[in-house]
Order: sequence, then C-alpha cells, then structure tokens
Amino acid sequence: MYTTDLSKSGAGSKVQPIGPAEDPALLEAFEARVAADEFIEPKDWMPEAYRRTLTRQISQHAHSEIVGMLPEGNWITRAPSLRRKAILLAKVQDEAGHGLYLYCAAETLGTSREEMIEALHSGKAKYSTIFNYPTLTWADIGAIGWLVDGAAIMNQVPLQRTSYGPYARAMVRVCKEESFHQRQGYEIMMAMANGSPAQKRMAQDALNRWWWPSLMMFGPPDDNSPNTAQSLRWRIKRETNDELRQKFVDITVPQAEYLGLTVPDAHLKWNEAKGGYDFGAIDWEEFYSVVRGEGPVAKERMTARREAWESNAWVREAAAAHEAKKRAKAAA
Repeated sequence: MYTTDLSKSGAGSKVQPIGPAEDPALLEAFEARVAADEFIEPKDWMPEAYRRTLTRQISQHAHSEIVGMLPEGNWITRAPSLRRKAILLAKVQDEAGHGLYLYCAAETLGTSREEMIEALHSGKAKYSTIFNYPTLTWADIGAIGWLVDGAAIMNQVPLQRTSYGPYARAMVRVCKEESFHQRQGYEIMMAMANGSPAQKRMAQDALNRWWWPSLMMFGPPDDNSPNTAQSLRWRIKRETNDELRQKFVDITVPQAEYLGLTVPDAHLKWNEAKGGYDFGAIDWEEFYSVVRGEGPVAKERMTARREAWESNAWVREAAAAHEAKKRAKAAA
C-alpha cells in the first residue's frame, strides 16, 4: 500500500528552502547528477531539503504499510474459506515486509527507526488517509485490494525510478507484491459481483464507500500541492498527483464496468478529446479532516499501534540482548 504524500501540516505548507549555507558547487553537482538520472546514495552529498523531503515521504510510506495491516488483519479469522484466510494472511505479512524495507531505506538518511515510530505515535508523522476508514464487510477486503492497492501501484511504479537509490530499489520488490495484492482484491470483487444478488449489493456498497477515498490517495490537487514542483525537479516524484489520479480513473472505470458495478460519480464520462474520463469534484474538506486525524477510525488505529508497540517491547529487548551476546562472543 502507499501513503498519501503529505507534509507535516497538510494544506498550506511551504516548499522547503535550500539551506543558505550549502556549497553552491556541491549543489550544482548534485542537481547535475539528478538531471542525468543518476541515483543518489546514502554517502553522497545532498541538500538538507532533499534529505528532509525524502525522510518524510519514505517514513510516511513505511507508516502506511504498517498501519495498513490493521483493517485487513481484522478480517483474517473471518475470511469465508481457508483459502481466503491463507491468501489474506500472506498479504498482511507482505505489507509488514514493505514497512520494514522502507524503514531501513529511511534510516540511511540519518533518522533512527525509534524516532520515526515516536513521530507516528505522537501524531507528528502522517500515514495514508485511506486507513482511517472502517472495513465493514468482506467485500471491503476486495475493494481495498482492487482500489487501494491499485492506487498504490499507480503511485509506486514511478518510484522505481526515484532519484534516491535505496528507495528506488525497495520499490522493485514492493511493486511486484502489490500487483499480486491488486489481483487478489479484484478476484474477490469478481466472485462477489458474480455471486448472489446480496453479494453483488455488498460489492457495490464497498465500491461506493472506497471510490472517493481511493482518489484522495494521490494527494492534494496539483495547484494546492506546494512540494510537487521541488520533488519533480529533484526527481523524487516522476508524475504529479493529478496525472496519477487521472491514470487511475482511466484504468479502473473499465474494470468496474466489467464487474457490472457502477462507479459512484454522476459526473463521470468519457472525454474523447483528452482520451480519458472526466470525473466529479473530490471533497477536499473530507480529505483534510482525515489528515487531521478526524477519520472514522483514526483513534482506533493509533491506539492499536501504540498497544502493539508497548506490549511487544520484550521482543525488541530480547533481540537486542541476543545481538549484544553475539557481538561479545565474536570479540572474545
């Protein structure tokens, strides 16, 4: 899954300035390397604004993977068959792995994992707004795989060419696994849409509730996304929020039609001139309220994360003791 690219304060934040004390020659060499599509590695010089932007984006992405385990993990024991349970369990484990890759990538920028976790638990760091919505029925698990992971793939494929090497390389495996997740979700929706009338109604209801939050996953519109220009110049991002959102709509609407479901947008229509769909206005007030932590289950998500962190402290302590014992033995 993927985090919405959010600044700490959400709407109205400013582009991070390049530090006045930074060496112009180093900055020029950095810009030239990025323009030539070279990867920037952890030991390379980089502007502090580049480091801060990446740390925020990668850690938010990692938090989203970890928090994203909660709405689906809640359905593992309630999945309708052993096969469905096994597949969902594997998917949730994948998401945990994605979070660990990404925390490792963010650590190479000089921020410890403990600092990132503390920022998440204190509310300073954000995660994708999509995970502050509840999963009410089994069809929601299908909709999450199809729509949420589908939006994630749309965001993440360009990140395989992001300018920071550890982030780009982490995305290669993540994208492969997310593709499986999207297909798993769509297959659930196919089964529901072709099942009994009650099952098809459940599928339609799930689409109705997840469609608009999925479009919000791409972040604010370009004209209200002040970090986008700088991120594009430094090739942290390769496409804008609105470009990715349009691609998602163009690909997903035919998939909904194949299922026999209706996209909940009265303004949706094909625009022959632009070769894509026109779609209705997104409720950005809802988006920013969820960013502020006012989503339907935001408090529940953070409570679950804090309890998991605190109740499993013994695992971290045991691992640290084991590592210390190994090092002492090797040094003896």
